[in-house]
Amino acid sequence: MYEKYWQEMGEKTTIVIPGWQSLSYFSDISNLCWFLEPEFGREIVRLHNVVGNAITDARYIVVGTGSTQLYQAALYALSPPDAPQPISVVSAVPYYSSYPLITDCLKSGLYKWAGDAGSFNIEGPYIELVTSPNNPDGFVRNSVVNRSEGILIHDLAYYWPQYTPIVSPADHDLMLFTVSKSTGHAGMRIGWALIKDREVAKKMTKFIEINTIGVSKDSQLRAAKVLKTVSDSCSEHSDRNGKSFFTYSYNEMSSRWKQLREAVKQSGHFSLPDFPSEFCKFLGYKFEPQPAFAWLKCEGEITDCESFLRSKKILTRSGKHFGFSPKYVRISMLDREENYNIFVKRMSVIKMKIDETCM
Repeated sequence: MYEKYWQEMGEKTTIVIPGWQSLSYFSDISNLCWFLEPEFGREIVRLHNVVGNAITDARYIVVGTGSTQLYQAALYALSPPDAPQPISVVSAVPYYSSYPLITDCLKSGLYKWAGDAGSFNIEGPYIELVTSPNNPDGFVRNSVVNRSEGILIHDLAYYWPQYTPIVSPADHDLMLFTVSKSTGHAGMRIGWALIKDREVAKKMTKFIEINTIGVSKDSQLRAAKVLKTVSDSCSEHSDRNGKSFFTYSYNEMSSRWKQLREAVKQSGHFSLPDFPSEFCKFLGYKFEPQPAFAWLKCEGEITDCESFLRSKKILTRSGKHFGFSPKYVRISMLDREENYNIFVKRMSVIKMKIDETCM
């Protein structure tokens, strides 16, 4: 979805990296995260301050190869090293489908996936993942277990104004963000964490050092250029000329959600979540969340929504991957325009085909 915008930006996001540049592992040896490119660090702080979606004061920035590596680093940093058994990791259903896979991939003795936070009842320390807005259903979330021995990781990959109203800057102990969801540049494989506690940031940095000896400087420099372009676009002059990245992205998401809701209404065999409207302090108006994914439910006697939609040439991801019912599916809202238009057209005519079959 973002490709067209970045094509229109032309040379504004183009960088040239000479062969002699960025040869060393090190970026800034005075920084706790010694492989963080200073330019990228400055643009992260600037963008958060422009949007107002996260507190950056008194925070350590740790860069990672996407938020996936940062999640692994956070588990390593937050797990008690001398505990008699692995610490439980939980998240409320429906949770991001990769959390269980990533958590248990290495069969670590430090941590283990323990499932739904809503039904978690094991005594002792635990780590709870709070994804807000949530992937897959798009709702704003808070922690569920709420016990004193709990440790929280806030995944805020979608807390940007094209997806949800920015009501206040997030102020949590450990917050994860990623370029892929904020600007669409998934191929850069760049994410960052904002961390209050120095020792946690230090251990996360150590994990990434052991894991990959840092993070690609080329990707960081490119990401810095992209974030700078986004922040520059938010000026009053740019916004007035329709070049603000977040205004453009908000309008695209708004249009797509209207199309999908109309197609679902025409079909009559599906339902979508309803979201409360809130005032966005960044955009300056009130709107309903318009998530990057649609959490679609098949109504009636359809029990396997993924298989049913596949038979109609619509590819989705079943709710069972998110710890939930297979009557639900997750659908990406971020494909290219031509693909998205084909998708909503197919959704809108499903009722007609079912009715014809029943006649």
